[in-house]
Amino acid sequence: MSRRLIPVFTSVLALVGLVVLALSLSGVADVQAQAQFGTGWTGQFFNTTDLSGAVVYSQSYPSGINQNWGTSSPAPGVVFNDNWSARFESVQLFNEGTYEFVVASDDGVRVFIDNILVLDRFIGRVLTTDRFQQTLTAGTHTIRVEFVEFIDQAALQFQWFQIAGGAPTPLPPGFDPNTLLTPSALPACSTTCATVTGARGLALRTGPYLGASFVTTLIGGSTYTVVARNRDEGIYNWYLLQLSDGRRGWSSGRYLTLNVDINLIQFQGSVFDEIDGASEYGVVASPRAVMNMRRRPSQRTDRVGSVPWGQPVEVIGRTIQAGIPKWYQIRYNGVVGWVDARWVGVRGEINAVPIR
Repeated sequence: MSRRLIPVFTSVLALVGLVVLALSLSGVADVQAQAQFGTGWTGQFFNTTDLSGAVVYSQSYPSGINQNWGTSSPAPGVVFNDNWSARFESVQLFNEGTYEFVVASDDGVRVFIDNILVLDRFIGRVLTTDRFQQTLTAGTHTIRVEFVEFIDQAALQFQWFQIAGGAPTPLPPGFDPNTLLTPSALPACSTTCATVTGARGLALRTGPYLGASFVTTLIGGSTYTVVARNRDEGIYNWYLLQLSDGRRGWSSGRYLTLNVDINLIQFQGSVFDEIDGASEYGVVASPRAVMNMRRRPSQRTDRVGSVPWGQPVEVIGRTIQAGIPKWYQIRYNGVVGWVDARWVGVRGEINAVPIR
């Protein structure tokens, strides 16, 4: 099959713009049409086209399903390049209302909400965008996205918008109503525990860095099980916390009170220590100033180089916060580092670049 990923992904972005425009014309002023990708996804991969047989590879997707594998395998040497399938699952918190779901896939996809099939396009095809609407009650809902790849290109993007219903419950600044956790939803911690103190809400991130992608907000006074710690930023300890729904993430120790001596907690790295050899994705960044490259997505980590103004560099990773690019991982003169996304222009299909 002949594929042209970049033009079609551009059409997906255009579709998002049309959804926002339609909402503004319809007079729905109290509903924010902000794209949501969800958090805490897990993926299981099969070397069959019908999700049968053994799971050969698993991966977490803390910031949503937004993947362009191209003609490569999701896990070279483990998952086939062609003729494979995958299942992605998560539990998300929704406000009461009607939602527009938008899914782009190459090849096929089907979607279940609370184990009910709501979209069935499990067929071979070029990159295609499907839309459907669902009215959901307030609370948590289980979402399952099943995907099949037959030959050539493979890509999958899944997102949704609230288009009708009550406005989200007012929350303190910085809270995300789609990922909010309440203390009552958490099991009691009986081992090494950390309690959120000194803040009404604390960000949980994909790594122990201020620039890592946002996962969810932890409520002040809530307690979580501590898995490990990291001091890579050099100022505060960051702690890897276990959530009740199976997700894990990192929070700054500045706003956590522990029930044990911190020296008893083991050090551990993060996904950011494993991605410096990432592939190229055909995306180029051009700094609008002379920029420092940092070892990790934080001004508090070591400087590993600099990029001249206007110098094209390849983008191999990114982080996002509140749906906005925060840091770009780049490769320049053989050196891999991170630059602040605010001062960088990008050419190419940025959705092809993995969110870290």
